[in-house]
Amino acid sequence: MCGINGLIGFPDPKRLIQAMNESIKHRGPDAEGQWSDNHITLGHRRLSIIDLSSLANQPLIKDNLIIVYNGEVYNFLELKEDLLKKGVTFRTKSDTEVVLELFRIYRQESFSKLIGMFSFCIYDARRKELFLVRDYFGIKPLYYTIAGSKFAFSSELKALTNLPGIEKDINPKVLVSCINYIWNYTNESIFKQIKKIPPAHYLHLIINDNNLEISIRKFWNIEANIWHSSEKKIKEKLISLLEKSVKKHLIADVPVGSFLSGGLDSSLVTAIARKFNANLSTYTISITPKDKRIEKMPDDNKYAKKVARILNIRHADIKVNPELLDNLKDMVYALDEPLGDPAAINTYLICKAARENGTKVLLSGMGADEIFGGYRRHYATLIANRLSKNPLFFKKIFKNTLTYLPVRIGQYGIRQTRWLKRLFSFIDMPIDLAYMRSYSYYSKESLGRLFNYNFNDTIEQIYKEHSEVFYQIKEFDDLNKMCYTDINMFMPGLNLAYTDRASMAASVEVRVPFIDREVIEFAMSVESNYKIHRGVSKYILKKVAMDYLPRDIVYRPKASFTMPIRSWIADDLRSMVDDVLSISVIKRRGILNYEYIREIIEKDRQGLEDNAYRIYQLLTLELWFRRFIDG
Repeated sequence: MCGINGLIGFPDPKRLIQAMNESIKHRGPDAEGQWSDNHITLGHRRLSIIDLSSLANQPLIKDNLIIVYNGEVYNFLELKEDLLKKGVTFRTKSDTEVVLELFRIYRQESFSKLIGMFSFCIYDARRKELFLVRDYFGIKPLYYTIAGSKFAFSSELKALTNLPGIEKDINPKVLVSCINYIWNYTNESIFKQIKKIPPAHYLHLIINDNNLEISIRKFWNIEANIWHSSEKKIKEKLISLLEKSVKKHLIADVPVGSFLSGGLDSSLVTAIARKFNANLSTYTISITPKDKRIEKMPDDNKYAKKVARILNIRHADIKVNPELLDNLKDMVYALDEPLGDPAAINTYLICKAARENGTKVLLSGMGADEIFGGYRRHYATLIANRLSKNPLFFKKIFKNTLTYLPVRIGQYGIRQTRWLKRLFSFIDMPIDLAYMRSYSYYSKESLGRLFNYNFNDTIEQIYKEHSEVFYQIKEFDDLNKMCYTDINMFMPGLNLAYTDRASMAASVEVRVPFIDREVIEFAMSVESNYKIHRGVSKYILKKVAMDYLPRDIVYRPKASFTMPIRSWIADDLRSMVDDVLSISVIKRRGILNYEYIREIIEKDRQGLEDNAYRIYQLLTLELWFRRFIDG
């Protein structure tokens, strides 16, 4: 796992590429490299995982092809065997060289042969052609910017923001997205001039004199191929694919560990990994009893310890407390864009502990909820769709009653009220809008009210683009439409984004066996009845897990992988909220409506509304402005 940079057309490129490399040093503290000719300058930071020798350092130059590469290709040994039969010779044991030689033979057709997570640049010095490639699901980031005849790319946004001629004009659509969802669903960035290579796409650039010919093309698609089969055969196939994926994700020349919350997904990945790696270590987060009272979530630590004991694994429990929020500014900077999910703090703390323990690679159970219908919002949207057929007077009475019910009384959170209020906020909407509302933090009307500017057209565009993704594959039923939307929006926009930035801030590589092309292609061929069955979410995955884990782990109550943000907003962060979101700060920034922000804060403090995530995002947004805009 590494960081990559590149420049075309900028003055003093070697100095600039050095500064870019330094800004992403955390992504690769083990080695640094540069390469340039008269047209392009490339930079690389290396985190050594496979082939630890200096021969595998980058940029890797071989017969007029140069590569800077970030990621892991898990089928590189099979691909290498095919290349050896074709007479290719290798000087390293790395997957990087395999990617380069595969491209030499198959050019653009090579990209869809790769199984793994990756973002890389290959430059053909003879043809003066550059290819920027990003993996199927956006596991690895890749930003780029075009400024006339200048072009630059990087693994992280921060490496591009200080280049000469790059403006920091805010992108309204991304700003609105980051407030509505607490993450950025687009392939644009928070800055107008900087964009992202979309997942499963490559950018092709030809240097023609002083002109740059640029095109972006897709190299893979999810297709609707529903597999009508028995539960037994689906289970057998899924076991085979998961074991194959986890085994591939264990390939490394350094120690490998695993996230372990004690929930279904991380426990299953850990149990399968334990079959193939007896030296696995695991890590979990635990919070204080006071924080648990407000969050009202199951105790991960209890379940994680039980799984570790059953599997006979070395396990570390990382205790968190509000003092960690003293470093919130650093986390905001590490995330690049205004992502308001405190789960990033979890990821960083676990990765930091793993790194201190000598572990450079961690497995994660991320992705299972998105592809197997595991989020509460999946089931809630289906329920809301059914409840919408009830008489109007019944729904009106229920909504009015919920208005007066608290979500918290003193230091005790009321989880059921939180859920019911959210459910009835989208009960009469078409299913695509209901699903969007299920994980939006504002209604269309309240979102417009939050800004001092008229962003109505931007808000309409966000709603339109969500519906376009939701209905892109008409053959899918409602649940698989939700899963498809998650794969294309939620997964790359939030979960994968914060996981990459937070883990790499600790110089640790996180691997995600569920977010494997073969696993996801199969999951999206499974009928929805095997995903949510008689009220049981992730039904078929739980049937698989019963072969590896005890029932009380497989069917334990679901808990979110996050920090006790409701507790912290109500108590420990109270003074910071009042300071950072004060009337003078908000009015000086000039973007948001202070009166409405204050209403949001007061209703949360009174226990009338569950606004903790809204407040946390507004807090991190202001901190982001201070770091990236104010300087």
